Amino acid sequence: MSVFLAGVERRAYKQALFATRDEDSALDVVQDAMLKLTENYGGKPAAELPMLFARILQNAIHDHFRRQKVRNTWTTLLSAFGRGDEKDEDFDPLETLPAKSDSNAAEDPARQFEQAQIVQMVEQALARLPARQREAFLLRYWEELDVAEAAAAMGCSEGSVKTHCSRAVHALAAMLEAKGLKP
Repeated sequence: MSVFLAGVERRAYKQALFATRDEDSALDVVQDAMLKLTENYGGKPAAELPMLFARILQNAIHDHFRRQKVRNTWTTLLSAFGRGDEKDEDFDPLETLPAKSDSNAAEDPARQFEQAQIVQMVEQALARLPARQREAFLLRYWEELDVAEAAAAMGCSEGSVKTHCSRAVHALAAMLEAKGLKP
C-alpha cells in the first residue's frame, strides 16, 4: 500500500491542486483520500487500487467544495470579524522534495529552465479548463485510466468522458499555441 501511495502522491497532489487552486487545500484533499483508501481498502489487491484511489480522490475533491460552500456562507455572514492572513502564492511544496538519483539533475540548466517554463504553461492552461474537462483529461492522460475507468471515477458515461477529453485537448492546444508552444 505504501509503495502505491508513494507512486501516486505527486500526481494526486497536482490533480487536487488543479481542482482546488489552493496548495493547502490540495494537500488536505490528497491526505484525506490516502487515509480513506488505507482505512477502507487496505486489503484490496494492488490491481484495484488505482481505480479505487481515483474515485476516492474525486469524491474528496467534491467534498472539499461542498465544505467550502458552507464555509463561504458563514464567512460572508461573519465577515465583520476580519480576514485571515494571506498565503505565500510562490511556494511550491514539490520543489522542496529531494530529486531522485535517476532524475534529470545532471541535465543542462538551460534545458531544465526551458522544461520548467513549458510545464508552467501547461499547468496554467490546465487550470483554465472547466472542471469536468480538466478532471477527464487528468484521469485519462495523467492517471492513464481507460475510458471506462475514467467514466466510473467521474460518475458519468463513457461518451461524456470522450467529449470532455476531446474538448480539453482542443482547448489546451489552442491555449498553448497562443503562447507560442507548438507540438
